[in-house]
Amino acid sequence: MDLQSIKNRFGIIGNSPALNHALNTAVQVAGTDLTVLIVGESGVGKEVFSQIIHSLSSRKHNPFIAVNCGAIPEGTIDSELFGHEKGSFTGAVDSRKGYFETVNGGTIFMDEIGEMPLGTQARLLRVLETGEFIRVGSSKVQKTDVRVIAATNRELLEFTQKGRFREDLYYRLSTVPIRVPSLRDRKEDILLLFRKFVVDFAEKYKTTPVQLDEEAKQLLLNHQWPGNVRELKNIAEQISVLSPNPQVSIKEMRIFLPEKKENRFPVLAGHTPTGEFANEREILYKLFFDMKKDVTELKKMFVEILQNPSLANTAANFTKESILNDYSNQDNGDAILGNNAITAVHASGHTNLLQGNNSNGQPVLLTNDEIHLHEEIEESLNIMDKEKELIIKALKKHKGKRKDASTDLGISERTLYRKLKEYDIDE
Repeated sequence: MDLQSIKNRFGIIGNSPALNHALNTAVQVAGTDLTVLIVGESGVGKEVFSQIIHSLSSRKHNPFIAVNCGAIPEGTIDSELFGHEKGSFTGAVDSRKGYFETVNGGTIFMDEIGEMPLGTQARLLRVLETGEFIRVGSSKVQKTDVRVIAATNRELLEFTQKGRFREDLYYRLSTVPIRVPSLRDRKEDILLLFRKFVVDFAEKYKTTPVQLDEEAKQLLLNHQWPGNVRELKNIAEQISVLSPNPQVSIKEMRIFLPEKKENRFPVLAGHTPTGEFANEREILYKLFFDMKKDVTELKKMFVEILQNPSLANTAANFTKESILNDYSNQDNGDAILGNNAITAVHASGHTNLLQGNNSNGQPVLLTNDEIHLHEEIEESLNIMDKEKELIIKALKKHKGKRKDASTDLGISERTLYRKLKEYDIDE
C-alpha cells in the first residue's frame, strides 16, 4: 500500500518530509512484532500512528485497545492491566481479567506511558521480556502474546535520569522510535489542514466554507500552535460557526487567534508556575536583572576612572560623601554603619579600587590584598574611631582649614566643630 493510500484511509493530511518519514517508518515496522515508541507533542495524532501499525500488521483481525496510563489512578492501574483475584483488595468482589489477558494476540496502545508508576513499569517490563504476568492477589503466572505500542509527549530519557522512569524499560520500549512532527515544524501543511476542517464543518453545520485573506493566512502560518492539529481543528470550528462573514480578514482572525506574549523569564525544568508563586518569582527575576544592570554600570564607571585619571577627584568625593553620609547623622550625631563603599568594592569586579589622590594629586589605587585588609580592619574597628580618623585626615589634608575639611567630608562646618569637641581633636 502506497503512502497516499494510507493517508486517505486514515484521514492524514500533509506532505511535509518529517510527516512522510514518520509514516514510512510506521509502515515498515507494522509487519513485525517489534515494540514501538511514538514520541510527539500533545495533539499531533500519535494514536492514529498506532492504528496504522496495527491495521497493517498480522494482528489486524485481533483486538486493539488504547489505554491512557495517565488517566488511570495509581492504585488501580495494575488491576486494569493485569487483572485481579476476588478479595485481593477492598472492592474486589469478583475476579477480573486485565487488558493483557483480554487482548491476547492483539495490540495494546499505551498512551502517556511516562505517567505510569514505577511498580507497574517493572511488571510491564516482565511482560515485554517474557510474555508473563501475574494477576493482583494471585500467585499463578500467566502467559500472553500482546504487541505493545507506547506513546509519550515527554522526554523519557530525561525521566530516566531523574529516576521517574526505568532505564531498562525505556530501551525496551524504544526498539523502534517514531517521532511525529509538531504542526509548527510542518507549516506547509497548515493551510491544507485548515481548508479540510472548514469544509467538513461547513457540511456539518450546513454553512458556506469560510475563506481567509492573505494577511489572515499569514497569521495562521505564524502562530506557534502549542496544541498542534487539535488546536487548529478547534480554531477552524470556531470560525466556521461564529464568523459573520465567509471571507475572514486578519482583524476577525485575531479575535479567534489572539497574539500571546511570550514569557522570557527563565523557568525551572519540570515546573509549571501558577498563581502568586509565578508572579513573585517573576518579580524576583526582574530584581536580579536590574541588579545585574547596576553592577555592569559600576564596572563601566571604574574602568572609565582607571583609563581617565582626571575623573578620579569626582569618584573620590563621591566615595567619601557616601561613606560619611552613612557613618554620621548630622542631626543627632548617632553613628550608623554604611555599605556604599563596601558594595562598590564587591560590585566593581576589578583588581584595583580608587582610594583618592596623593599629595601630588595623582590617583591612588588599592590592590586586592589591601581591599581585603581594609575590610577586615573595618570589621574590627569601632565606627566612632573610624569617623575620628577620617576627620583627622581631612584636617591634615586641608592644613587645618575647617571649611575645606567639612566640604571634603560632606558635612557642615558646624557639625565638624561639634565632632572636634566630641572626639577631643586638636587642630
